Amino acid sequence: MNNVIFAVVSAVISIFSLFIMFVLIMIVRLKKGSAKAAKQLAVLNIRKLADIGHVDSLTIIPLVDYYAIDDSYRTEAGVAYIVEAGNRRILFDLGLNKKKEHPSPLLINLKQTGLSPGDLDAVFISHIHNDHVGGKYEERKCRFSLSAGKVELAGIPVYSPGNIAPSENNPGPYVKVINDPEIIDKGIASIGIYPRSLFLIGYIVEQSLAINVKGKGIVLIIGCGHQGIDNIINRVTDIFDEPIYGIIGGLHLPVKGGRVMIGPLNMQNIVGVDRRPLRGMRESDVNQALNSIKRINPQIVSLSPHDSSDWTIKKFKESFGNKYIELQAGKAIHV
Repeated sequence: MNNVIFAVVSAVISIFSLFIMFVLIMIVRLKKGSAKAAKQLAVLNIRKLADIGHVDSLTIIPLVDYYAIDDSYRTEAGVAYIVEAGNRRILFDLGLNKKKEHPSPLLINLKQTGLSPGDLDAVFISHIHNDHVGGKYEERKCRFSLSAGKVELAGIPVYSPGNIAPSENNPGPYVKVINDPEIIDKGIASIGIYPRSLFLIGYIVEQSLAINVKGKGIVLIIGCGHQGIDNIINRVTDIFDEPIYGIIGGLHLPVKGGRVMIGPLNMQNIVGVDRRPLRGMRESDVNQALNSIKRINPQIVSLSPHDSSDWTIKKFKESFGNKYIELQAGKAIHV
């Protein structure tokens, strides 16, 4: 009996020691990553984009997300939107394709909207995470993929916040790496990268898409918002004179629930913050995000459910009332 107790105690001590070692390693990595992010921020050329121009119309069609307008659309905890800005059609992110299917949920939903890959003028990648570049394998290989099989894709530009390559399934596009804020077409710009170090996820850079709509202002399309909504708003204020008219996309606020649960453990809540250790997003973070957005008084707010909980979405609905639009695959948002 004593031997059994000793073995159990030894096992518990070993597991606890490994956990403490893991946390210490993550803390050291977090500190190094934060220093790297600060250094990169310091060398970015943040300047006014005075000649961005404008588009006369803007429609965002969510292709891939956690909820859909009806059962004819596939859903998953990933992101892909069609952005129709003036006469340009941009694919914003490429979803997750968790089951490595062909056709992927992205392709199935694209067809459902009456479009095909040949209708795209450009691809815009917010950040190089699996749920935005087409899968875990793609993230590891630092490449992007529309599906697990062959897809005819023309030699269109791909605007990425880091080095990435098209997979062998969709060869043809050429990659342009974005660092500083940059106009990519008339009325369309990247707000530039914002580097950040996160506990467990590690170092990451993310960009958001800004569309200047005539007579209205800047509509922001955000992938996950790992930059932090305050940082995003401050960046937009620094580079544009136009007001922020709309905020659409992910802000990573998985409070009181999430889309990646391991038993009672809300993994989304833990991985996307820079607190240590295992101190995730809280109600106060949601309230802070709400207050930051309210201060700029946008006319459209639409929060992606792929990385925010139903509790958070309910708070946003209550806060913004008729300014809030449900973000669902297949539901077009007209600006």
